[in-house]
Amino acid sequence: MKSLESLLAEKLLKISAIKLQPEIPFTWASGWNSPIYTDNRKTLSYPEVRSFIKIEMCRLILENFEKPDAIAGVATGAIAMGALVADALGLPYVYVRSSPKDHGLENLIEGNLTPGQRVVVIEDLISTGGSSLKAVEAIRQAGCEVVGMAAIFTYGFPLAIKRFKDAGVELLTLSNYNAMLEAALDTQYIREEDLDTLKEWRKDPANWAPVR
Repeated sequence: MKSLESLLAEKLLKISAIKLQPEIPFTWASGWNSPIYTDNRKTLSYPEVRSFIKIEMCRLILENFEKPDAIAGVATGAIAMGALVADALGLPYVYVRSSPKDHGLENLIEGNLTPGQRVVVIEDLISTGGSSLKAVEAIRQAGCEVVGMAAIFTYGFPLAIKRFKDAGVELLTLSNYNAMLEAALDTQYIREEDLDTLKEWRKDPANWAPVR
C-alpha cells in the first residue's frame, strides 16, 4: 500500500503541479537554478486532487492540532486551499498578505482574528520558509497563538528546517521531496541516473549548477 506522501506526490507529478527537468533546469525568481518547479495552485483545477488535499489536510490538522479556533492561508498560493480547509472544518478564515495593502486600511491580515485564538496556518509549498514564517509573525503580532502549520509540499531544505525550529513552529506536510523522488522513479518520470542530480541540488540549491 502506498503512503500518503507517495500517493500525493504521484498526483502532483501527473497534473504537472510539480515538474522535473534535471538536464534543462528552471530559473526561480530568486535567481537559483533548479531541476524542479512547483506550482500547487494547479491542484485547484483538478477536483479529485483538490478534494484529496482538502480532506487529508483536515485530517492532518485534527489529528495533530486538535480543532483550532481559526485557519489562516498564506498569500497567494494557499489562499484558496486555506479557505477550502476552513470551510470543511467549519472554522473562521483569514489570509495573510506578503505585505500590507498600500491603500485603505493597509491590512496585512484580511479577515477577523480575535486575540487569544489558536490558529493553524496553511501553506501550499515550503521552500526556504521565509514567507511562511512572516505570516506566522503577523498572526502572533495580532495576539493569536500559532499552534502549527500544515503544507501540501516541502523541499526539505536544511535552512527551512532550522528556521521553523528557531521560530518554534511545528510544520507538518502532506508530501515531501524524498517521497516525490521515489514516486517519480516508480512512475518512470525520471531515470535512475537523474536521482544523483536531484539529490545534489537540494544540498546547496543556491549555488547548484547543472553539469553540462
